[in-house]
Amino acid sequence: MPISLVIGASRGLGLELAKTLASDGYETFATVRSAGHTSLPSEVHTIEGVDLRNENAGELIVNGLKGKKLDLVIINAGVFTKETLDTPNFVDEVEMYKVVSIAPVFLAHHLWKANALSSPSKFILITTEGGSISLRTKEEGGGNYAHHGSKAAANMVGKLLSNDFYDKNITVVMIHPGFMRTDMTKDVGFDQFYDSGGAVEPSVAARSTIDFISTLTHKQTGTFWAPRGPGDIGEAERVLGKNLPTPLELPW
Repeated sequence: MPISLVIGASRGLGLELAKTLASDGYETFATVRSAGHTSLPSEVHTIEGVDLRNENAGELIVNGLKGKKLDLVIINAGVFTKETLDTPNFVDEVEMYKVVSIAPVFLAHHLWKANALSSPSKFILITTEGGSISLRTKEEGGGNYAHHGSKAAANMVGKLLSNDFYDKNITVVMIHPGFMRTDMTKDVGFDQFYDSGGAVEPSVAARSTIDFISTLTHKQTGTFWAPRGPGDIGEAERVLGKNLPTPLELPW
């Protein structure tokens, strides 16, 4: 039985990824910040108290794995606080960078040093097309600096990890799972774009994400993909042209 780990599984996409992997026959570990979380299926091994803002997150995960070696790791945890040039927030920016782009380095470090990653295995960073510099346009506008900046930094972290892990046969890929109807997107007011932007339920995005991951080969390590294609990427056609494929490899 393959073994998977979903980091950031208390709700939304992470919860659905863990549920889908378990139903697909994976022995699944999942991390949550708060104790007593009950939404995960009983067959999922829950590692509680894992907060990616804290340096000990990787150690807690390694201890929770109890010596198991992983075939698939998905880092899904994220934070999104809206901001403009008029109202940036230093504390919010630091938190976004910590969780989205600093934590993955230390998680990878602890899992590797603990010999918790199988060879071969897959190490997936859930980022977003918002982390693509090429897809940011004048027409789209500015703002949300730390959201975009932390995701772009996470993509860079993933690219560098793919180089470090290449000879270890650990495939590292960054994934934009799609525009979703989640508490996170609703909390920042993006629910107004759900219908026009083709937003899907997290369970739908989880299924397409896992199906795509299953097709990945080591030749694709260090790349950035939208498994659901360009449909929910507002600037895709303006930047990349028409008749784009699905899945779509995204530019940096």
